[in-house]
Amino acid sequence: ALLTLTRKRGAATYAQTLQNIPETQVTTLENGLRVASEESNQPTCTVGLWIEAGSRYEDAKTNGAGFFVEHMALKGTKKRPGSAFEKEVESLGAHLNGYTSREQTAFYIKALSKDMPKVVELLSDLVQNCALEDSQIEKERGVILQELKEMDGNLADVTFDYLHATAYQGTALAHTVEGTTENIKRLTRADLASYIDTHFKAPRMVLAAAGGISHRELVDVAKQHFTGVPVTSKEGSVPALTHCRFTGSEIRARDDALPLAHIALAVEGPGWADPDNVVLNVANAIIGRYDRTFGGGKNQSSRVAALAMEHNLCHSFEPFNTSYSDTGLFGFHFVSDPLSVDDMMFCAQGEWMRLCTSTTESEVTRAKNYLRNAMVAQLDGTTRVCENIGSHVLHYGRRIPLEEWDARISAVDARMVRDVCSKYIYDKCPAVAAVGPIEQLLDYNRIRSAMYWVRL
Repeated sequence: ALLTLTRKRGAATYAQTLQNIPETQVTTLENGLRVASEESNQPTCTVGLWIEAGSRYEDAKTNGAGFFVEHMALKGTKKRPGSAFEKEVESLGAHLNGYTSREQTAFYIKALSKDMPKVVELLSDLVQNCALEDSQIEKERGVILQELKEMDGNLADVTFDYLHATAYQGTALAHTVEGTTENIKRLTRADLASYIDTHFKAPRMVLAAAGGISHRELVDVAKQHFTGVPVTSKEGSVPALTHCRFTGSEIRARDDALPLAHIALAVEGPGWADPDNVVLNVANAIIGRYDRTFGGGKNQSSRVAALAMEHNLCHSFEPFNTSYSDTGLFGFHFVSDPLSVDDMMFCAQGEWMRLCTSTTESEVTRAKNYLRNAMVAQLDGTTRVCENIGSHVLHYGRRIPLEEWDARISAVDARMVRDVCSKYIYDKCPAVAAVGPIEQLLDYNRIRSAMYWVRL
């Protein structure tokens, strides 16, 4: 019977797959907490809290507080001190995880569907009763400081932090998520308690779930455990986000002792809800991505990948479209040998100009199919679905159905790609971050002059 079910599932068409996705139900409790879920026949479920909090809500003195709080929240509560919280999660055979980004914080648990009520109670305890014991704070302080040292060795992450620092200099988006070493050393229990009191409020939270659960039961359990979450902090509501102005500029951290150069270049992109994002994602799919470990050689459909392979321009490259509430970074990152930096930058910027001026329908069709495949991959597993629900409700106010995404993708044509790319890329001042042996990276003015073509 299982084999038959598997064969039938595999035989479903793409259109049938989109149509058969269960509806996402959303209920708002009296205190403003949004409860959203997608019910399926899975024996497991993932339940999580997505919170509108992150490094963008911090200032220079408190940068790193959110990341510190994430660590502390997983280390026990007033009701379950020390390792008791972890042991209770493990006794369910469940998996607990969390993360902090620039605009959101998440905690989620994957468990058996029958344990959903217990999971919700654990999550409510985690955000409402974080212990913040002094001894545990000092222990985690050491752990975080060690993490910061290890992160310094990840040059890709370092490059992207530099990119934010130069693109949004002087604003909250310039902060790293993890904070500075100096801040982590001096943050106090009062700082962490103030962060929780300010941001962990019901209207800023989404309780999301996916798997073999009932939405009505989820709402009932949420009412039992989350009605005590206040609407505002003691000081009142959190101030609205201020716009983080994008600046065309650069940061160069030259170190000739490193074997490879990491370069990231970006222009200002749109915010989460802007429809231009779909078109820009199609453009990035046209550019493609490349790593030396890939097969295909110079016959790859991506022009940049084919050139990189044929002329040994880089070890890897990948375009990105990072969105925030009201702004974003649209660009590419590549890793290359010191003597190939200029050639790879010339190739990548040339592809940007080609997208603005001569994108073809055939490559748009290929890119749209790639995006559809990536979109359907979001259905794999309850955790990915749950994260999709939580992020969407937090950023868009609703979960956008895959059918709607598919319609938006289908509407894109070559003219739209050329127009939207010209809007964001053509003759714009980019932000540049470079780390490693970057002597060959041209002067910023030369990079800026490659953001347009003079055609006779």
